[in-house]
Amino acid sequence: MKVFVTGGTGFIGGAVVRQLRARGDDVVALVRTPAKGAALEELGCTLVPGDLNDERAIRAGMEGCDAVIHAAAVYEVGIPASERKSMQEANVGGTERVLGAALEANIAKVVYVSTVGIFGNTNGQIVDESYERQGKFLSEYEKTKWEAHQVAKKLIGEGLPCVIVQPGGVYGPGDTSSVGVLLDQFLSGKMPLIPFPDLGMCLTHVEDIAGGIILALDKGAAGETYIISGPVTTVREAIEIVAAETGKKAPKHALPTGLMKALTPIGPLVGKIMGQPPNLRELIASADGVTFWANHDKATRELGYQPRDLEAGLRATLEAEGKLPADTAAA
Repeated sequence: MKVFVTGGTGFIGGAVVRQLRARGDDVVALVRTPAKGAALEELGCTLVPGDLNDERAIRAGMEGCDAVIHAAAVYEVGIPASERKSMQEANVGGTERVLGAALEANIAKVVYVSTVGIFGNTNGQIVDESYERQGKFLSEYEKTKWEAHQVAKKLIGEGLPCVIVQPGGVYGPGDTSSVGVLLDQFLSGKMPLIPFPDLGMCLTHVEDIAGGIILALDKGAAGETYIISGPVTTVREAIEIVAAETGKKAPKHALPTGLMKALTPIGPLVGKIMGQPPNLRELIASADGVTFWANHDKATRELGYQPRDLEAGLRATLEAEGKLPADTAAA
């Protein structure tokens, strides 16, 4: 199979490309610059220079391909207002261009990578694919990904043979996302208090998400949506698992949200000191007592998707990064 992939230089997209190449598929990857695609080139991928605004490059990359995986997106919560337009253009406009080009090119199978984040705050519920979001958007990322999800559904209605997948929160070796930063802060002793301990996520190992995307490519029914999340958890539970694996002591107390709210006027400065994004108001709105919980029952039933449990996944991550104590790493 020859697959055109966007986002191949990213964390999830990179894992997708590695798994596709490992099983012998040809991969054509859209990359902003050849330098960014060096690792993909080493895997034997064909590189197409261009970005999500470059319709010519997107169409050229799809020529002769059997399938498309659109995984590229800008992900950050807590961005300043000045960055909203570029996020909108990448997440919504990019999806319109990639999926629109796939429809024009009569690509046989398309996978669009959405997120469980489009559901917004599930208010303690563990929801499924049928859930309709309620209330206002908590972040620009959530808003733009919801809009992009609607673009995918619209084009499916116009005949695009597309499967939508919704990953949960991601982690794994080399993770530079907010989850990875949080775990690094704890392991480096820079977390005296836990920020947003009750924030609910479905933490998923990156290789499991990548495997779920490829299962959707192989087995997913066009027009269907599949949640490919991991187990339901909270920030506190994740920190406690890492603490148990590494022998470190987890903080007992939470970082007071009221204190963070009081510091929002100087958010850029505080964010830099605390390793947080500059827009503290948006960060707090999308994390304070919020749950992004969903189940993967449909993907398990129809695709055979089986993510690892959180303890096994976090242990494998810590071991791969050399962060387990020597006696336990060898056990």
